[in-house]
Amino acid sequence: MGLSSLTISEASNLLIKGDITATELSQSCLEEVDASSALNAFSWYDHDLVLEQAKAADQRLAKGDDSPLCGIPLGIKDLFCVKETPTQAASKILHGFKPEYESTVTQKLKDTGSVLLGKLNMDEFAMGSSTEHTVYSPVISPWRAKGSDKPLTAGGSSGGSAAAVAANLCLGALGTDTGGSIRQPAAFTGVVGLKPTYGRCSRWGIVAFASSLDQAGPFARTVKDVALILEAIAGYDPKDSTSYDAKVPQFSSFITGDIRGKKIGIPKEYRLDGMPEEIEAIWEEGKEILKDSGATIVDISLPHTRYALPTYYVIAPAEASSNLARYDGIRYGYRASVDSETNIVDMYKRTRGEGFGPEVKRRVMIGTYVLSQGFYEAYYIRAQKVRTLIKRDFENAFDLGVDAILTPTTPSSAFALGTIGEDDPIKMYLNDVFTVTVNLAGLPGISVPARLDSKGLPLGLQLIGKPWGEGDLLNLSQVIETNVNFDFKPQRWW
Repeated sequence: MGLSSLTISEASNLLIKGDITATELSQSCLEEVDASSALNAFSWYDHDLVLEQAKAADQRLAKGDDSPLCGIPLGIKDLFCVKETPTQAASKILHGFKPEYESTVTQKLKDTGSVLLGKLNMDEFAMGSSTEHTVYSPVISPWRAKGSDKPLTAGGSSGGSAAAVAANLCLGALGTDTGGSIRQPAAFTGVVGLKPTYGRCSRWGIVAFASSLDQAGPFARTVKDVALILEAIAGYDPKDSTSYDAKVPQFSSFITGDIRGKKIGIPKEYRLDGMPEEIEAIWEEGKEILKDSGATIVDISLPHTRYALPTYYVIAPAEASSNLARYDGIRYGYRASVDSETNIVDMYKRTRGEGFGPEVKRRVMIGTYVLSQGFYEAYYIRAQKVRTLIKRDFENAFDLGVDAILTPTTPSSAFALGTIGEDDPIKMYLNDVFTVTVNLAGLPGISVPARLDSKGLPLGLQLIGKPWGEGDLLNLSQVIETNVNFDFKPQRWW
């Protein structure tokens, strides 16, 4: 195994002691990226730029910099604006766009001395659950089912981030989570993925999908590594009016393994008809691990869970239709070819028609419809009222003393590319059934690898925490991680 297979904690210790250099570590990752084009995980990277950053990190380390992320190669989802670096959100309509500014979150990583390896593939504008809706061609999971060579989804929309971490192309990665787009791909690829509390990390400089739902978060191979990235990217940002104005805790210090006295809620509404036995089994296993470690398990009710998916798929497209109205081909990005007699309205139509993919068009049309006169009250306002009830369900559970909630992350393991959603997109949307409530309520959620199913594919457990309770959530996750000891890796086929 090469240096790229190290965890962040392991690599950081070696870098600080001088046993390896950031240049050596970054070169190892670049070699893996070069050899793994079949996965389509990276959408853009530049060898010279990466090694320039690594050299600068080595200089910092030589002067005694002991930041745990200094010299650590990380991948960045193609939704984060990185100055003078191609940023397309996997969409044709942003072709050629190189922002003249840096997102707050990526700037925070640069400030620690992290090495940004490049941009990671994703669903266009983060709209999808499979990373098939992308201008770059789909991400392919490094995992394969037993006895099959069918390409599998790495999940979405942050499929490139999950695949890159699982395949040892980078030591960690950034993604965004609007309805499960960090946790679902983390579960599908056997890595850890954290969606922080809404407002914990700045959204400034992130290409917007649904502004009241989007949240940046980390992928890594261990819970501790996720905590280290969160420490770097969290914090108040005056450029983001929704960011949380409070001191950032040292999240890694919460990871003690002591969860005695914690109360874990099990929501009865998450027991779906037809749920696979293997999903039920890992849920039971998770409960037993937490119980044996000193936690109390209690049954709870989240009665409005049944309305979460339809509520999400009213609110998210509505916000998307508003956010994506800015892409008109005038100021930046793609512009359709027109002749001198074409009027500006027709130019807008052609640009947006050619620049947006089918899934983005579908959601923009849904969003425009629910915001239109005559339907705004019937759909959008009603969905916002239901969202309030969903949030209140969680508040009631926490008021009763529940410290966290345990659920499966996904209703199945990874599915084959091209098998879901072509004719019936609602089937694809159902992949978010366990995750969208967390975004609607603005809560933190994490997915931890639990076991392999009968097909040899990863399954994940989800823990949902109190607002701003990432520290306790990470500690509980560490207990599951330690007891499960998920050390399975995809067998290299690419």
